[in-house]
Amino acid sequence: MPELTRRGRLLVLAICCLSLFVVSMDTTIVNLALPAIQRDFSASVSSLQWTIDAYSLVLASLLMLSGSTADRIGRRRTFQAGLVLFTLGSLLCSIAPGIGLLIVFRMVQAVGGSMLNPVAMSIITNTFTDARERAKAIGVWGAIVGLSMALGPVIGGVLVDAVGWRSIFWINIPVGVAALVLTAVFVPESKAPRARRLDPVGQLLVVVVLASLTYGIIEAPHHGWLSGLTVGCFAVAVVAAAGLLAYERRRAEPLLDPRFFASVPFSGATVIAVCGFAGLGGFLFLNALYLQDARGYTPLHAGLLTLPSALAIFALAPFSGRLVAARGARIPLVTGGAALAASGVLLTRIGADTSIGWLVLSYVVFGIGFGMLNPPITNTAVSGMPRAQAGVAAAVASTSRQVGASLGVAVLGAVVTSHISGSFEAGFPAASHLAWWIMAGCGVVVTALGLLTTGRWAKATARRATDLFEEPVGARA
Repeated sequence: MPELTRRGRLLVLAICCLSLFVVSMDTTIVNLALPAIQRDFSASVSSLQWTIDAYSLVLASLLMLSGSTADRIGRRRTFQAGLVLFTLGSLLCSIAPGIGLLIVFRMVQAVGGSMLNPVAMSIITNTFTDARERAKAIGVWGAIVGLSMALGPVIGGVLVDAVGWRSIFWINIPVGVAALVLTAVFVPESKAPRARRLDPVGQLLVVVVLASLTYGIIEAPHHGWLSGLTVGCFAVAVVAAAGLLAYERRRAEPLLDPRFFASVPFSGATVIAVCGFAGLGGFLFLNALYLQDARGYTPLHAGLLTLPSALAIFALAPFSGRLVAARGARIPLVTGGAALAASGVLLTRIGADTSIGWLVLSYVVFGIGFGMLNPPITNTAVSGMPRAQAGVAAAVASTSRQVGASLGVAVLGAVVTSHISGSFEAGFPAASHLAWWIMAGCGVVVTALGLLTTGRWAKATARRATDLFEEPVGARA
């Protein structure tokens, strides 16, 4: 890749951050629009869950494939393909005639989204070759996530209130087109010196595990937790997971190398990402329904009430990143987990007439928890890994985030649906209490793993895992 001037490198960073901004903001905006979508299409809660989870599941399933494809055929080319698909998916979502096609079009969006964020990060790391410049660029990249979450509820509230829910997809179109043109003009092409081999069997098994598990959870309240459909979905997920583990152990270049999990920091970071983002996904999904359906707030008012949480994330994420660099991941992980648990406990007190002050306090504590938690996840995942495997370890951490978001919407939404008595609006607050306890439990798990994964014993397992990658592959095919 040709050497760029400082101005050229900053321009590449800005173009990559533009893609991250629209993809990240899409999550908060779509959650805020769910009640309006529900009214327009007379959609069930499970359909609303699929509107969110269809996107997260496809994204989680394809992140690693998109990264390896970009290394093979070219990062700029893959990034441009992602922009085209994400923009096209947004257009199709804006004209969807029913909830079923909206879910399908969200999947088109996700295929494009899977080619944007991980590939953009790869472009950034290859553009900023100086370690100090690269660290600053990645810091800017991380701050954009907080900014998009902060602006998403307000922009979404204004659009849904003034124009309607379809407008939340319109704003992606000009941004996508502009990013596509700027990428063609200013972003140089690059490829990996040696791209990883594709693993279609492993990829298929990952999709089967995630899809069957999520489908079983979302549909269980309607078909019964012990129905043949539900039990069958869970059985398929277990069999596919066992098959994935057995198959990947035999491959020379597996999609998901089982040897990673010999490292306690890596395994812990994977669970932390799932638990933390399950809390985020469940919080955004349930809170949008609570504020608008149970409390009767407009989308704009609901967005403004959520803003303190997003601002806390935006303010604390950079601080957490600096703390990780200076003191390690333990303090941010433990603090983030404790605050996540505390916010869950606070939310178990909500009812149809809970004071605004109590809600804002709960939201701010949640924002503190998630703001502290997200930055150290990748650092913990790659801690002690060989440098050659750091990119794959980071990709697994990113995939775990999306898996967690999907499970949060599926599990917490299913719990609420299973416990509602009477009308949805009247029964929602009380039915949500168990879901908030589950979110608090996720915070407790994060806190415990934050302590476990950052101690001497955990670091020793990471060193032993590094040694495994230096041993001969043996029977791997």
